[in-house]
Amino acid sequence: MSGKKILIIDDDPDFVDSIRAVLEARGYKVESAPDGTEGFKKAKEIIPNLIILDVMMTKNTEGFEVSREFQKDEDLKSVPIIMITGIREQMNLAFGFEPDGTWLPVKAVLEKTIKPDQLLAKVAEFIN
Repeated sequence: MSGKKILIIDDDPDFVDSIRAVLEARGYKVESAPDGTEGFKKAKEIIPNLIILDVMMTKNTEGFEVSREFQKDEDLKSVPIIMITGIREQMNLAFGFEPDGTWLPVKAVLEKTIKPDQLLAKVAEFIN
């Protein structure tokens, strides 16, 4: 497990710091980016073992769009993505989002606020 690279793409520095602390305590190497554009560049540079991706950043649907960009990229399409969102609560949606091969090509969708144990379990499940 030690030394596996995780990229967090999220525009909330406090959230990134708290998740980074949880993951680094378990021996993961953590990189981060504040938005989808930077996140895509960073992912191409480091080829992470896993990506944790926020939905709402520069725009409300940014995470959805970025996940599809990763899917189109030869180097990155096999990297598992865990999507993190507070969109349901913020937009008062009655439904959640389910991973799907085309529209939402991610391994899991977790609602903010995430318990560290829940996140670590999902990371362990999808990191190879």
